[in-house]
Amino acid sequence: MANTNKKNYKVANIILTILIVLGISFLIYFVMNKKGMVKTEKEYYLKSNITTVNLYDENFKNIKSVNRGEKVKIKDSKEIKDKDGKIYEKIEYEDKEYLVLKDNLTDSNKKLATEESIFVRTPASILQGKDGKKIIGLAKKGEELKVLGYDKLINGKVNLYQVKYGDIVGYVYGKYMVFDQDSANAFYEKEKYHDLHATRGDTLGAGNAGNLDYYPVEKPKFEDNKMPDVVYALYLNGGKDVISRVDEYIEFAKETNINSFVVDIKDNEAPAYDSDVMKEYSPTNFAKAANTEEEYKVAIKKLKDAGFYVIGRITVFKDKFYATDHPENAIMDTRTGGPFLHSNTYWPSPFKRDVWTFNVELAKDAVTKMGFNEIQFDYVRFPDRVLEYEKQGLMDFRNDYGEEKAQAIQRFLMYACDELHKLNVYVSADVFGESAHKYVTAYGQYWAAISNVVDVISAMPYPDHFSKYEYGFKEPVWTKPYDILNYWASNYAALRQTEIPTPAIARTWVQTYDVPNYKQSGGFVYGASQVDEQIRALFDNGLNGGYMTWNATSSLDKYRSQIETYKKEYRK
Repeated sequence: MANTNKKNYKVANIILTILIVLGISFLIYFVMNKKGMVKTEKEYYLKSNITTVNLYDENFKNIKSVNRGEKVKIKDSKEIKDKDGKIYEKIEYEDKEYLVLKDNLTDSNKKLATEESIFVRTPASILQGKDGKKIIGLAKKGEELKVLGYDKLINGKVNLYQVKYGDIVGYVYGKYMVFDQDSANAFYEKEKYHDLHATRGDTLGAGNAGNLDYYPVEKPKFEDNKMPDVVYALYLNGGKDVISRVDEYIEFAKETNINSFVVDIKDNEAPAYDSDVMKEYSPTNFAKAANTEEEYKVAIKKLKDAGFYVIGRITVFKDKFYATDHPENAIMDTRTGGPFLHSNTYWPSPFKRDVWTFNVELAKDAVTKMGFNEIQFDYVRFPDRVLEYEKQGLMDFRNDYGEEKAQAIQRFLMYACDELHKLNVYVSADVFGESAHKYVTAYGQYWAAISNVVDVISAMPYPDHFSKYEYGFKEPVWTKPYDILNYWASNYAALRQTEIPTPAIARTWVQTYDVPNYKQSGGFVYGASQVDEQIRALFDNGLNGGYMTWNATSSLDKYRSQIETYKKEYRK
């Protein structure tokens, strides 16, 4: 019993000694900490209401700016004041010591962007959610938005802001925002870009070129999705007779320099496969699909497995089936209250955001399921040759936001790029050859505004689409394919590429079909030499992103008759 008591006594003494030592240690730490003598190594983060934070030397001289969100360590808990009473902390960043304003430090990574308001530099879609599936508003240039939160920082910049705009709460991309009103109202290199385009005015009623956006747009290069330096592509429509014969096209392409294919996902009245997105947004497109999803997927996989770069083509604002399903989103005939019939089809309105989301969601689904390297949007325009109908008030375009036509086209493509780049896929847009002229076309295409935004601009200067004696030619222009494309490229397209800070790759459609009888009696055959002349004219003028073969029927026999051209290398 006595031994037990002694043991208990010793244990109690040991515990008491430990508690005394800990108490004295804590007291010493507390006193030293109060006097600023204790150094800590706790991680902190840099926060700011702009994208960067200033770092200073011991003399309070600004010597470095770093992105907010960077991790730092406080080296000394003692606060330092300058002569103006500003409070600094000593920190370690990248193994060097600096001073930083205490207000720029936080121990939480939840609130690194502290701005309460932002201003719209480039008109931006307000998204309902981070997934971009629904657009609920338009933030216009110069407007102020109240910040409610954000998703993440990328190099100090907010990716998506959550904002309040009037009664709307939604999301906008940070890359279109700035922190003050003056910057929001400014134009990028105004004299060089904005003023040049503004002088061209609005001659055809589709908008003033000066009301479009010319700020630089970063063009992505995806490490896991390499675009060929030059694309040589065959076009395949989405018909069952073409999709089921994809092996034959692959074998033909292997005999040539063809390295890519453009394959329809959706053409007007010709959906290629029964996409689930069509089922949700446009049941008629779903029901009319030429192939099952599995049949189509097998064909695309064969192309990719064979090593080809594959581009999915979607017609956007010419879609009779969607307009039938959603007459409320179609250009309306004011005489009937129903969709306006033009060129024997109905046209979804480019002003309607639900039309945007249908086509972009279709593209996203196709990329995810099929593995497309690039999405190409065709018919990114309003219907052409409708000016007289407009003047008579026979067309209601359902212009919800009071936009100009050219603004709607550019903004759709900005939205499409924003959403599709998340999937590491490139975005291209088809445009008429006329869009390279010095005016906004009547259907809303303006080369500079489109090229500045997308990754690839694909003009369609088919020789037989020009007027017979265009540009003063003495002979039918389609009989002189080199001369007409050389004239168009040198006097128009190549010059337009120099008028913007971030031009897209110019990859051009070439005519590979014969000139029809209604253009020239007896037609005019386009063989290997006529296709070759077009391509040479493009490359001779620096439009060297490649070519794509337009032949609506995707006739393999026609392609075979032109094989010598497709074997050529046009890079210099």
